[in-house]
Amino acid sequence: MHCYVYRRDESIGKDSNIVYKTANFNLPIRKDRHGNYKYPEGSEFIMCFSSDFFIEEADKWRDDVLKMIELRNDCTFFCITKRPERIMECIPNLEKYTNLYIYCTMENQKRFDERAPIYLNLPLVRKGVMIEPMLEYVDISRYLDKIDEVSIGGESGEDARVIDFEWVKSIRNICINHNIEFSFHQTGAKIIVNGKLYNIPRKFQHSQAKKAFQNS
Repeated sequence: MHCYVYRRDESIGKDSNIVYKTANFNLPIRKDRHGNYKYPEGSEFIMCFSSDFFIEEADKWRDDVLKMIELRNDCTFFCITKRPERIMECIPNLEKYTNLYIYCTMENQKRFDERAPIYLNLPLVRKGVMIEPMLEYVDISRYLDKIDEVSIGGESGEDARVIDFEWVKSIRNICINHNIEFSFHQTGAKIIVNGKLYNIPRKFQHSQAKKAFQNS
């Protein structure tokens, strides 16, 4: 499997095919001995880091999560999904959750054209597309008037597929010209720059991506 989730779970002896409630499920509403929330106003929570908030196996817990999101409307909740077609099915009153940020990941043109028309027409607070892992150049021109943010990342792991920095630069220029927020957050393990292939160690993939546009 190319997905980092499967590699991560395998490294710690977990089965990625089993969906379960973690020990930190109710973290946002935990209180200290004085009755105050342990996480103060303004805290940010990333949900389902190694899964998908809209996966079918999580249907039985989602209402409990939404209640926490509503209760902690002083905090921000963030998740990434590959299932935009399930968002309204799972949260029919989506516009109510103004502190919930849902981004959609689309790794190539085929997935982008499948998911973007669904995702970008939802009543979301902010619409962010994540082209990660970026496996080819993706033409986003048809959707520029609906996108708030584009985030790009390469693929990690020993068997990572290659990302070309020219793809990244091209999309960044488009975003700049259309006032769309852009981030390049991970080079991935293999990146082509000016026609040369570079193998980037895992510990440098985020920092090298951050440096990529510092002088431009």
